[in-house]
Amino acid sequence: MRKEERKSAFLDEKKKLFSNIFLVANPLVWYYTVIIVLQENLGMMSISALTTFLIWCLHFSGLIVSALIGASLTKNVKREQLLKLWILSNVFSSLTLILINTPSLLAISFLFILYGVSLGWAMPTCMGYYTECVPVENRGRTSGLAMLATGIGIAIFSVIKISDVILLGIIFAAWRASSLFTFSFLKTTMIRQKTSASYKSIINQRAFIMYFIPWFMFSLVNYLSTPLESGLIGTAHQSTEALPTFQAGIMGIAAVIGGFLVDSVGRKRVAIAGFVLIGLGTSVLGIYPENMLSWYFSAITDGAAFGFLLVIFVLTIWGDLSFDAPSDKVYALGVTPFFISKFLELTIGESIAAGIEPYALFSFTAFFLFLAVLPLVYAPETLPEKHIRERELKSYLEKAMREREKYA
Repeated sequence: MRKEERKSAFLDEKKKLFSNIFLVANPLVWYYTVIIVLQENLGMMSISALTTFLIWCLHFSGLIVSALIGASLTKNVKREQLLKLWILSNVFSSLTLILINTPSLLAISFLFILYGVSLGWAMPTCMGYYTECVPVENRGRTSGLAMLATGIGIAIFSVIKISDVILLGIIFAAWRASSLFTFSFLKTTMIRQKTSASYKSIINQRAFIMYFIPWFMFSLVNYLSTPLESGLIGTAHQSTEALPTFQAGIMGIAAVIGGFLVDSVGRKRVAIAGFVLIGLGTSVLGIYPENMLSWYFSAITDGAAFGFLLVIFVLTIWGDLSFDAPSDKVYALGVTPFFISKFLELTIGESIAAGIEPYALFSFTAFFLFLAVLPLVYAPETLPEKHIRERELKSYLEKAMREREKYA
């Protein structure tokens, strides 16, 4: 009977783990695949650069503003009810993709605003619910697996080319609706305060600022330099054309490894390691820009760093900084730099890249990454000390047992 109970408990834990991963990965895959479709169709329209800029501005403004407002909605509404309503609204939004066949600027603008608001208004609530479902000592590894699942999902949807927008909208709607089953296996583990902190009090927290500033600088440097770096790939050496795919694979693996590390040695150490890796790769590339091996070395270090930092700054750290209060507002503020920098990349990134000497990018990146890592040195560790000590003790005991068996 005990064996059956252990087996049942093991299956329940696996179901909870999969549900937590799917709860987060599902909307991220949905959003990015839809945006790729919209971006491709926007590029085929004969519109001015200013009009394109305004459309993206409407999209990201709607996303960020709706996220900041939506983070306050859980005060009077249960999270589960709000998230189910959010999923259903995403299902409806997916079906409106048929409007993309309408050669109308108004219809395209409507879709861009709709999908921005559709993701934004309850995504912080989703992340807050995720934070309460996953204990702090397991949050990193679960986030790493969720980030890997997100990357795989986006890759699969990108490979499957479907030209029929009606069928595509139905597939996207079914994908979002499939996440409704996750609530059958999830249960929050935290006892929350009745009221959440205000945005002003969050911004005034020293710990929040110490993590927010490096994340903001990393996002800005990374996404503004992306168009320029993309232009350099292939000009340095023919073999570097496969770099983006290679780096994406490294990023997925690093996300899983980084997830386990942040639960073992702490968030702060892994974040600093991520910045050091980017600086190392950039330095080597700056010294040997014509060498093919330096490009692949940079792809490895950057991929590993991105995997570490995305796990920490997208899915983990903001939940830690909320402590026993709802983390919705902390997430709404914390992920804002990601979308701001993405907006700049899509709109003015190429213009900025055109005005920069190509290889001056490496010095520019290294300098700002050095500045970014300084606040992390003074940032507090958010993983409780007792969990670090417990894992160190467990590791020591396992090592001692292996040595004992070796000499027995």
